[in-house]
Amino acid sequence: MTAAIVLSAGLGTRLAPLTDELAKPLMPVGDRPVLAHVVTAISEAGIATIVANTHHRSGDFTQPIARLNAKVHLVHEPRILGTAGGVANAASVLGDGSVLIWNGDIIAPDLDLAAVLAADERASADTLWVVEPTARGAGTVGLDDDGRVVRLRGERFGDETTGGDFLGIQVMSDDLRRTLPREGCLVADVTLPLLRRGGRVASFLYRGDWDDIGQPSSLLRANLRWLERQQLAAWSAGGAVVEGGAALERSLVGEGAVVSGAGILRECVVFPGARVTAPASRRLFGARASLDVA
Repeated sequence: MTAAIVLSAGLGTRLAPLTDELAKPLMPVGDRPVLAHVVTAISEAGIATIVANTHHRSGDFTQPIARLNAKVHLVHEPRILGTAGGVANAASVLGDGSVLIWNGDIIAPDLDLAAVLAADERASADTLWVVEPTARGAGTVGLDDDGRVVRLRGERFGDETTGGDFLGIQVMSDDLRRTLPREGCLVADVTLPLLRRGGRVASFLYRGDWDDIGQPSSLLRANLRWLERQQLAAWSAGGAVVEGGAALERSLVGEGAVVSGAGILRECVVFPGARVTAPASRRLFGARASLDVA
């Protein structure tokens, strides 16, 4: 293992208008942005070279990256290249060898990344996907007895014994990396053609919590799960202000945010720098925009 890339160039349209003011991988989960959680996990697994590709609101990344305890190389895409193109475009920074690819909107706090890397060493596969197991026929992928992916996007490549959901985290071999297109999708333009020609996609089964924070309900859920892991009823950053008439219930308030008014914020996430008037329930508050969560 030589390097890792956190795919961070997406537009985040499902989180608009919050993503009009903050890039999706920088959305807060607990006391840090999603990207910080991911980079910490990668760094603790012993990977020193970490890349994040950027496109939408690329200027947002500089300050959060500077706060991390790991060096992250930013590779900007003036024109969005897709997931496969993003990895290919970063080849000169990533260097040779297999690469960990982690979608920048995925948080998986219980994932043993060292175990994933060890499984990849044993698998002798073109790529290894992290998969949450489900019932046979369910989920985004199907696996055979050996844990190989044999169902993807409606196509079948062998006998399925269990289903699964792909987390958007994989370890790709150097050989497969060399085939990546300059633009395109890792699933449609790389993995499906690989399976059609008989290539091997191995799996690592993961049974812990994980969230794709790319939609309001899952971003809120990721924050509530963070509170539960910390055994907290609510949380506010040291520089936040919660005025006397307001109270927090299963809510989080970021650095520099202000909560005024009289009443309870219930299951809300207040982004750094936002100003909110209580009461409110199940809402995400950015500095200028907000979203209700159904």
